[in-house]
Amino acid sequence: MKRRIASWENDHSVPDEFYVPLICEALNVDPAELGLSSATGQDSGLLETRYPPTPEEAFRAVGQLWRADLHGFEPLLLSEASQHAWSEASLRWLVAPEPSFPSAPKTNGVCVGLTDVAMIKTTSDMFAQMDDRFGGEHARQSVVQYLSRDVAPLLTGQYSESVGRALFSTVAESTLLAGWMSYDACHHGLAQRYFLQALRLAQDGDDRRLAGSILSAMSHQATFLGNYTEGATLARAARMGISGVATPTLMAQFHAMEARALARTGDTRACEMALSEATKALESSNRSDEPEWITYFDEAELAAEAAHCFRDVNAARRAVAHAENAMSGSHIRSDFFATMVLADAHLHAGDAEEACRVALDALDLGEQLKSARCVSYLREFRNGLKTAGDTAAVRTFREQVSEHRLWVAAENRPEKR
Repeated sequence: MKRRIASWENDHSVPDEFYVPLICEALNVDPAELGLSSATGQDSGLLETRYPPTPEEAFRAVGQLWRADLHGFEPLLLSEASQHAWSEASLRWLVAPEPSFPSAPKTNGVCVGLTDVAMIKTTSDMFAQMDDRFGGEHARQSVVQYLSRDVAPLLTGQYSESVGRALFSTVAESTLLAGWMSYDACHHGLAQRYFLQALRLAQDGDDRRLAGSILSAMSHQATFLGNYTEGATLARAARMGISGVATPTLMAQFHAMEARALARTGDTRACEMALSEATKALESSNRSDEPEWITYFDEAELAAEAAHCFRDVNAARRAVAHAENAMSGSHIRSDFFATMVLADAHLHAGDAEEACRVALDALDLGEQLKSARCVSYLREFRNGLKTAGDTAAVRTFREQVSEHRLWVAAENRPEKR
């Protein structure tokens, strides 16, 4: 905030629209007293974390989020995730009535067709590939800029109901990507807000499969942040909410997310049962009948999830076995995570030398990744390495990685979880 104020003073510019209410509240003055416009379009709801009650509210809220993110609104970027919001969103979605089509007058004359929807899909797919290859911090702002400047006007344009449903579903998928990228950058409050908006848009697009996948993403984030009960509940809500239209791969993912949360609670038996259900579901899948966006969840991905689980319940040897089967060769960040889990598992099994060798492989693999989550995995390994003692293998490893970008970040970057 101090940097922002200095920038406004030095450039003789006015504050971004999102900061005006905060400044006026802090100084207890009206915008006019500071020579600022009160017609900022900003209200106190921006920092609230809630599930939008109507489609129109969703359009307004997600557009506002995109703009605030694009302007670097620090209270939003530094916000924390809300436990209550996860519970509210899953319940609101589960009991939601049939999706209604927006009836309010359109605010602009843009005519939207299926070609526009296809353009959004193709552009988002390109960004998703960059996210997978370079990490969420690489092109996150580019995604947000595209959504704010090119996609937002379409939501309030002119379209038929069939086009509108397709538009909402596609924008939900794009917003989910923005959420995943923000999560990967450890902007957790912002990521949660994107997930909530994506869930509402998927509801309005009558796309329950995508909505279930969004709840699964929320489960992933909740577990990462240490909210294990919420993580398991969100995964179960996803499974329950799309039971009538679920595909085997989606069900496998939901069971795997539940297993991840249960492993963190220490409930080994329940975790193993969830993994068993995930395996059975995936074995019955038919790739040609699955949504395109879930086809990445294959045997290697499930093996990676199982490796995480067995590492977390201190079954190091089983974690090693699954992690060795988790390398897809086609998803760099996922392979990095799996390799680091393998390194952790070797470390927990007492083989520090092999752990260091595998961790070095992970660092080489992830050299091009810009991901705060990747850094957090390295930080966890670094902390575990302290228990291995000052052996020759550990000393050699520390020398080898001393200039690796991600390792340096793990040593210097403050914890953002």
